[in-house]
Amino acid sequence: MQNVKTKPSVFAGITRRLSPLRYVMAPLVSLITLVCTEWIHRGELTMAVLTDNVLPHLPAFLLTWLLLGCIYQALARATRLHPLAVAVTGLLGCIPAAVTYFKLKLRGEPFFPWDLSQFSEATDVVGKSGVELQTSMWVSGLIFALLFVLACFVREPKTGIRARLLGAGIPAVGALALVFGVFISPTVSQLVGITPDMWMQNRYYRNYGVIAGFLTNIQNLQVDKPDGYSQEAVQAIIDKDASQDLAPEFEGSYKNEGDGSVTQPNIIFVMNESFWDVAELEEYGVEFDQEITPNLHRLMESAAYGKAYSPSFGGGTCDVEFEALTGYSVEFLPSGCKPFQQHVTRPMFSVASYLKEQGYATQAVHCYYAKFWSRNTAYPNLGFDEFISLEDFENPEKKRDYYWGGGLVTDAEMTRRIIQEWEERDKDQPLFMHAVTMQNHTSYNEANYPEEELVDIVKAPEGISDKTLGALRDFATGVKEADAMLGELTDYFSQVDEPVILVFWGDHYNPIGSGYEVYTATGYSSSQDSEAPELHQMPLMIWSNYWDEPVDIGTVAAYEISPVTFELYGLEQPALFDHLIDQLSVYRSRTHGVTIQPDGSADTEELTEEQTQWFDEHWMLQYDLMFGQEYALGEQ
Repeated sequence: MQNVKTKPSVFAGITRRLSPLRYVMAPLVSLITLVCTEWIHRGELTMAVLTDNVLPHLPAFLLTWLLLGCIYQALARATRLHPLAVAVTGLLGCIPAAVTYFKLKLRGEPFFPWDLSQFSEATDVVGKSGVELQTSMWVSGLIFALLFVLACFVREPKTGIRARLLGAGIPAVGALALVFGVFISPTVSQLVGITPDMWMQNRYYRNYGVIAGFLTNIQNLQVDKPDGYSQEAVQAIIDKDASQDLAPEFEGSYKNEGDGSVTQPNIIFVMNESFWDVAELEEYGVEFDQEITPNLHRLMESAAYGKAYSPSFGGGTCDVEFEALTGYSVEFLPSGCKPFQQHVTRPMFSVASYLKEQGYATQAVHCYYAKFWSRNTAYPNLGFDEFISLEDFENPEKKRDYYWGGGLVTDAEMTRRIIQEWEERDKDQPLFMHAVTMQNHTSYNEANYPEEELVDIVKAPEGISDKTLGALRDFATGVKEADAMLGELTDYFSQVDEPVILVFWGDHYNPIGSGYEVYTATGYSSSQDSEAPELHQMPLMIWSNYWDEPVDIGTVAAYEISPVTFELYGLEQPALFDHLIDQLSVYRSRTHGVTIQPDGSADTEELTEEQTQWFDEHWMLQYDLMFGQEYALGEQ
C-alpha cells in the first residue's frame, strides 16, 4: 500500500514557527504583567513614576519581575500550556492592582493580605459605590487576550516526566525562595532596599509596587508581644497610674462641678456614618442655602464637645468603633487589618463587657447586615447581650438608592429604633446601647434625593467640578439629616426621668465626587493625602440629660471616647481607661504616625522620650487584654 503524506495544518505551521518564543515568553509576559499592574494601580504611567518611584527602588521591581517569571515558567513547564501560564501570571498581577486602585479611591488605602478575609464586604461595597472600569484596566485586558492567543501557538517539546519535573521544579523553588526568603523576611527585604512604611501604605505601594507591597505586608500578620511583657510589668503600669493624677481638668464637667449622685447612668453611643460638620466649608468659600448643623452648634452650649481623631478615611467604620468601644488603638496592629475579623475572635474586654459586669444590659444596633465586618461574631465577644441588625428591621424607611439598590436605612428610622428599644428595655437594669448608622455612606450623587430635599449650594470656589458639587449636595443633605437625628434624640431624652448620657460622633471623612477635590479646591485641606490630619478629626458630642454645662474637650483619639466619657461624668473606670485619661497630659492621640499634642496641634515628628514611654505602656496594656493573660482585669 502506498503511503499518503498529509499536508500540515496552518495551525501546526504557525505553531512550529512560533515555538522558539517559549524561550522569551516568561521574561516578556512577566515584564508586561508588571507594567500593566503598575499602570492599573496608579491609573497612569508617567516619566515621574519612573524617576520618582521605580528607579530609586529598582531592586523591588526587578525581584517582582523575577518572581512573575518564575511563576510563568513553572506553570508552562509543568503543564506544557503557555496560555494557562499567561492567564495565571496576568491575573496574579492585574487583579490585586485593580483592587488596590479601587480601595485607594474609596478608602485611601491599598490591597492588604488580610483583605482576603473581607471578600464579601469588599464586593458588596464596590458593587454599590459607583466605581468605574478604567482605561488601564480594559486595555490591559486586551493586551492579555492577545498574549493568550499568541501563547496558543507556543508549544513545549515533549520530554520525560523527570525532565518536566526538573524544568518546572527549579523555577517553582525560585518563586518560593523569593516569597519566603525575600518578601516575607523582614531582614532580607530591608537588605534589598524594601524599607517598611506602615503609616503611609499608599506611598509604600507607589514606591515598591503592588506585588512587593502586598507580599511584604504579610510580615505584619504576626502580632508580637511587647518586650518585657509580664504580670509584673502590667502591674507596675497600673500602680504608677494609681499613684498620680494627670487627668485634664475638663472645666465645667459633672465630675468636677456636679453632686456625684449619678453613678450608673444609661449610656447611648451613636456613631454616625461619615458625619462631619460640612458647614465648616463656609469658611472656605462654599455657601449653602440653609443651616446644615443647627443642633450640633446649639448643643455645644450645653454639652461636652470636641473632635475625635479617626483612624480611618473613606471606610473602615469598624476600626473606629473598635477603638471607641475598647480603648485599643489600631496603631499597634497591622496597618489596614480589621480587628473585628482578625482579632476579636474570643471574649474580650470592652466598654460593653465592663459595663455588663457592673449590671448593665448591653445592646448594639446597626441598620445593615449582621455579617458585615463580622459584627455578628465580634459584638458578642465584646460583651453585647443583643445585636439588632438590618435583618431585624421591618419595612424601614430608606433613602439614597442611586448606588445602593433599595436605598439605605435613614437616620430618622434609626432614631425611632433607638427610642423604641429604650422604651422596651428592662427598666431594672441600666442600659448601654451602641448604635451605628448607615444613611450617609459613600458614594455621593445628587440623584440620591428628590430635588426638593437636597441642600443647595449657592456659591463655591472655582475649580470644583459639577460632578463634585452634585456629590457635595448629596453629602450635605445627609449631614443635615444626621444633625436632625442628634436634635431629636437629645430632645427626647431630655424629657425622660432616668439619667442618660448620649455620645454622638462621626466615623470618618470620605472622598466626595472627584477624589479630594472638594477639600483641596476650597483649601479645607492642603494635601491630596488621606492621612492629612484635618481629614481625620470628627465631631464628638457628649451630652446628658442631667448636666448642661459646656465643656471644651479639644481633640482626642477615637480610642479615648469611652475613657473621656467616664472621666467627664466621674464614673468608675477600668485600669486601661485610667491610663488613657492620664495619657492625655502628654498627647491627645497617636494615630497613623500623627501625634495630636496637648495643645491640639498635629505633629508628624517622632514621639518624645516621655511620649514613647506612654505609647509603649498603652501597647503593653492593650496586648495584655487582647492577646495576653488579661492581668489588668484583676484591678477592675
